[in-house]
Amino acid sequence: MGGRGPRLGPETTNGDDVLGLPDTVRVLLFDLDGVLTETAELHVRAWKETFDAFLRDHAERVHEEYVPFDPVADYARYVDGKRRVDGVRDFLGSRDITLPTGTPTDGPERETLNGIGNRKNERVLQLMRDEGVKVFPGSRRYLEEARARSLPCAVVSSSANAALVLDVTGLESQIDVLVDGSLAHALGLPGKPAPDTYLEAARRMGVPPAEAAVFEDALAGVAAGHAGHFGYVVGVDRLGQGEALREQGADVVVTDLEELL
Repeated sequence: MGGRGPRLGPETTNGDDVLGLPDTVRVLLFDLDGVLTETAELHVRAWKETFDAFLRDHAERVHEEYVPFDPVADYARYVDGKRRVDGVRDFLGSRDITLPTGTPTDGPERETLNGIGNRKNERVLQLMRDEGVKVFPGSRRYLEEARARSLPCAVVSSSANAALVLDVTGLESQIDVLVDGSLAHALGLPGKPAPDTYLEAARRMGVPPAEAAVFEDALAGVAAGHAGHFGYVVGVDRLGQGEALREQGADVVVTDLEELL
């Protein structure tokens, strides 16, 4: 994964009759959590545990009512699909709480945006170790159909754990290019809803955005695909937010990738 990406030749075809895509699409760009893997639920649990502990302590300190993190509304609106530090900033900002940004190396005990993000990351890694990571069966089948038709595939994830997840699920062999949170940080790319990480993946795969399809379950990710003028944006509705995905720019909304086959 990584590097300049696969070389596309005249034999590359998208098989749109099988994959449900326009015939102009030559590469597929997938978000990871919630699109290919069932890790979104682990992320939600880790965020809720982390935020609730922080909010409870904060409420006691400032003598305000404790209002827990909503794992549906708050997650979808402020956290899903974003870099950890951005998700922490946006959610706490919705509660009028301001913390220093800190640095990416902040320990999980630090009350900074990065510290809280790293606290959540430790928890989600523990959940992955304890419970494992599953691939959506429909997504695995969709990837297999894409590869059978010589369609190059990339993963574009805000997570710094994406390479680990691809390895433990056995999906690594199906993916030509990975643009994850670590690479985005190294290149100074803003996270979703900015389109930069998806644009970087398309660049590495040697195609213009108009010839790439984006697959996203997060509102921020769909917005990134729309902002980048990608050829087709598939919204994957795992949270019952199909209309919101359409409003953010999804060309089609499905509840599972298998519906496209």
